[in-house]
Amino acid sequence: MTAETLPPWLRPLAELAGSVEASQLSPRFPDVPSDARPAAVLLLFSEGPDGGELLLTERATTMRNHAGQIAFPGGKSDPEDADAVATALREAEEEVGVDPSTVEVFGTLPTLWLPPSNFAVTPVLGYWRTPIPLRPVSDQEVVTVLHQPIGDLLDPSRRFSVAHPSGWRGPAFEVGTPMPLWGFTAGIIARLFEVLGWDRPWDESVTRPLPELPR
Repeated sequence: MTAETLPPWLRPLAELAGSVEASQLSPRFPDVPSDARPAAVLLLFSEGPDGGELLLTERATTMRNHAGQIAFPGGKSDPEDADAVATALREAEEEVGVDPSTVEVFGTLPTLWLPPSNFAVTPVLGYWRTPIPLRPVSDQEVVTVLHQPIGDLLDPSRRFSVAHPSGWRGPAFEVGTPMPLWGFTAGIIARLFEVLGWDRPWDESVTRPLPELPR
């Protein structure tokens, strides 16, 4: 699909997709090691009652990688997947029931390295013209589906920095779940919105510790 077929608010992202660099989205780790495992995530945009939305999931606390985090639908590539787009669409269907035929893919972002799990993650951009309410397909992977208004993600009062016990510090978003949106997914969203010029000034000095995962 072309940018002209997208809603006007989403066209800048389609135009940016071909020119943004990995260093702009992941300045600490712009290079992907040769032994990183291929994976993909789906950045699925739609229009809801409060304007533009972005589909997010809350991962189960029992997952081996990134347990309990708020994340895009996605996962590692299977040998049968033709490319990153196929991986992202398959994972979104398996995790939350998104029908791949209803997703209009309009680009990909640079492949990014996710050090904790050594994944080489390709973010796939999709538009969901006719969204429907979703629920987790398997609670072993996903416990909550979030149709997150973009306006809420841009609200400065919902933004803060998070401090990890390791000493790592990064951007976070309040999304109505006990665990905030933080880490790899929050970094992509924060930097992507900044590059797009959607970002609104927020107080980066406001820092909160990460909540503990339920046992």
